[in-house]
Amino acid sequence: MKLNLKNEMSVIIRPYTEDDFNDIHRFNNDEGWTNLVEKNEDTKGAWNNSNVTFIVESDDQIVGYIRGLTDGFISLYVCEVIIHKEYRGFNLGNELLKYVHSLYPKTWMELLASSTSRTFYEAQEFRAFYGFRKTYEEYK
Repeated sequence: MKLNLKNEMSVIIRPYTEDDFNDIHRFNNDEGWTNLVEKNEDTKGAWNNSNVTFIVESDDQIVGYIRGLTDGFISLYVCEVIIHKEYRGFNLGNELLKYVHSLYPKTWMELLASSTSRTFYEAQEFRAFYGFRKTYEEYK
């Protein structure tokens, strides 16, 4: 899908392929997402086993992506979404979220935000909700 941005640039949203992973890994490293970088093989496995995986390209370069999971009817959970710093402020993040949600219009879109991304989601009129998290290793 082609998107025209506010700045008269255009990008393509397309499905992820396994060939994209090295670029995603570099993207995560550049953004300081160390957990995803350090768990490289697990991150690759997550991409290969997720059913919501899209890449945003401009001039054959990855400038954003979204990875998530959905049942197609109730829940659409966004695991990661990121836009390259040079492409922020042009409504691309919102358009990517809206595009993915349009593929599963019956679902609730849910995601976790960091302290730095919280204001973006609030500006897009996402509602805050309370959740919990636990790793397998934390069971006693």
